[in-house]
Amino acid sequence: MKLDLKLYRGYVNGGELVVFGHLFKSWAPDKYSIEKRGIKHAYAILHKFRIKPLENFEVRLQFKDLDVTTKTMDDGYFRFTVPYEAELEPGWHQYEVSCKMFDFGMIEKGELLKPYPSKFGIISDIDDTFLISHSNSFFKKLYVMLSKNINKRKVFDDVVKHYQKLSSAGQDSNKASNSFFYVSSSEWNLYDFISEFSDLHDLPKAIIKLKKIKTGLTDFIGSGRGNHDHKFIKIKDIISFYPHLKYVLLGDDSQHDPYLYERICKTFPLNIKAVYIRQTKSAQKKKVQKVMENIESMNISTCYFRNSEKAIAHSEEEDII
Repeated sequence: MKLDLKLYRGYVNGGELVVFGHLFKSWAPDKYSIEKRGIKHAYAILHKFRIKPLENFEVRLQFKDLDVTTKTMDDGYFRFTVPYEAELEPGWHQYEVSCKMFDFGMIEKGELLKPYPSKFGIISDIDDTFLISHSNSFFKKLYVMLSKNINKRKVFDDVVKHYQKLSSAGQDSNKASNSFFYVSSSEWNLYDFISEFSDLHDLPKAIIKLKKIKTGLTDFIGSGRGNHDHKFIKIKDIISFYPHLKYVLLGDDSQHDPYLYERICKTFPLNIKAVYIRQTKSAQKKKVQKVMENIESMNISTCYFRNSEKAIAHSEEEDII
């Protein structure tokens, strides 16, 4: 039996290290090519949802002097949350995870982030925040996902410019950057799609947090839908992990971001610097305007915008960039 080990970008603070991934039977959901078009691309996307996770399998993490084993959960997911107090330079560091089955073993390399000293961190949604996805329309979203490979998908005008400015704000060296986190209701099945898309468009390198993996084609139909509580939990985890940072939150009004961010602001009243919500229809939504007013009343700067140039101007006025 062939194993496939999928690693995601991890992170570390002064006292703890977090690394996570999935273990699959046969092949992981990233075996597709940017060259694929039409029916071949659609098949590759659908195939991402036809995976067989391996549960209760032993996996081993090695990083510097650290050597720890754990076992996978029922959906093949594993997470190492381990004490780590050794000195570490800011930036990206390589780690290794391995697993062994009968006489067959495999090793994969991943990356983890020790943030550079900075004024703030940036937490951004993905669909319809920087990646045009048509989340408002179920059928259009599915059609676009199945018919367009990453080189055909588009970002909003000036969004890359805004994110790059947020990334370098307050940093005086080309190497240093502010930490980015992309948190989405898309499933782990689409991790590589998102990672390669952001690389292709020069979006800041980020820790990516997605929703529980799907393991069947019927699950694909509901991709990105359903309960968004997992996003609240993931954002709460990030802010709790780096509590000394202030955060800029970016989302859109197509689904639940405004309400989710309002909850985050109420939970962490001293940690949020600004909330940005992209307007996805021709008119602003009254309910969203109300939420933004409420966030503003908590001494948190807000911007409800259609075009990223408005968001950039706001960030400059607020001395964020």
